[in-house]
Formats: sequence, structure tokens, C-alpha cells
Amino acid sequence: MSALLKVTGLRAAYGKIIALKGVDLEVNRGEIVALIGSNGAGKSTLMMSVFGRPRAQAGHIIFDGQDITQVPTHAIARLRISQSPEGRRIFPRMSVMENLQMGADAADGGGDTRADLDRVLSLFPILQERLTQRGGTLSGGEQQMLAIGRALMSRPRLLMLDEPSLGLAPLITRQIFDAIRQLNRSDGLTVLIVEQNANHALRLAHRGYVMVNGLITLSGTGGELLQRPEIRAAYLEGGRH
Repeated sequence: MSALLKVTGLRAAYGKIIALKGVDLEVNRGEIVALIGSNGAGKSTLMMSVFGRPRAQAGHIIFDGQDITQVPTHAIARLRISQSPEGRRIFPRMSVMENLQMGADAADGGGDTRADLDRVLSLFPILQERLTQRGGTLSGGEQQMLAIGRALMSRPRLLMLDEPSLGLAPLITRQIFDAIRQLNRSDGLTVLIVEQNANHALRLAHRGYVMVNGLITLSGTGGELLQRPEIRAAYLEGGRH
């Protein structure tokens, strides 16, 4: 498989705090890749750096053969890279439908918005019942579904999910992970998922990376990483970290 996203030697910082210390990572076309690690490891920073916030200080970010390391954020979005950020960040005063329309507006023209909406509502039927409801009045699980749905409305070639299970009940978490698996299997959607829930993430993913203190320390298939004793000790046997 060829790499859709390739990150090499990536360094990024917030002021004097170095968050990424030379990260190498690849996401091949049609793959689900999980990035796991504890709080503060640099996972979200890596994801945000793909969009140029924070801007890489060194290294390269290559998307579909194009170096986007210094490309403006709005131009990166036009390449059909979509993100469902940590904390959801929906528009609370807008209706569910208006939130989804914001995702459609981010697409680079063309496409069938009605078909995109139908796909989102088939994945998350509860949103059909909430189309006129303000986003801020939804439950946490419904807001997460809305955040993912909004990202899907832009017809992404790469979907990046940051902590999609954070704060959700196990049943809702399973529904969201099942939807991600379905999108990958039926549409071939390429997914990069950042998760603290290592068990869910590695069972979902084709491959995974472990990040510690701004560096990738391990990589392998999801199954291989689940069997490694250091992964089990750090992320599974002690619960969610």
C-alpha cells in the first residue's frame, strides 16, 4: 500500500515547550491507524500539526505526495483532510443540520450534499431525530456523533479522530467505533485515530503507534501491539490511562 499521509522527523513546540521531538508516522490508503499514549504524550499536537497549528519547526508532512508542512490551514482543509477534534467543538447555538452544513461547506465544491447527509444519518440515526435541535442541547454521545458527522460531510480522503470515546458510555463508544469500522470497510475511508482507550483503538486499527514524551516508541499491527506485555501493563491491565 502507498502512504496517503507520511510524517518524517516532525518537531513542534508551544513556546519553549517541545511537544514533538522528531516523529515518523505513516498512514496508508484504506488503513485505520491508531495512535495511543498517555496524556501529554503529544498525540493531539501531532494531529493538529497536520493542519499547521502548531506549525512544524522541523521535518515534513506529506499528503498524497504533496508537502503540506507550510501550507496554510484553510488550504489543507481543501485537500479533504477532515478532523473531529478532542472535545467535539461543535457549534452549540447552531442546529444539528446547520452543524452538518458547516462540514459540507468545507468541501471543495461539487459532490452530492444530500447523499453525504443520508450517509451520516444512516450511520447515526439519532441525528435524524435531532436535525432541528441545537447542538449544545445534545448528550455527549450525540455531540460526538455530530462532530464525526460534520467531518464526514466534507467527503474526506483522510479522517482524523481525536479521542472519539472520551467521556462516553461503553454502549455509545461501541456504536461510534462500529461506525468507523463500517466507513473503512464499505467506503475504504482512511482513518487516523488518537485514543487513550488502547483496547478499543488497537482492536479497530490495522496498525498502531505508541507515543511517549513526543516520540514514537513502538509500532506494529493492532494485534501485535495488543499482545506486547509493556502495552498491556501500561495501557490495558491498569485500565484506561
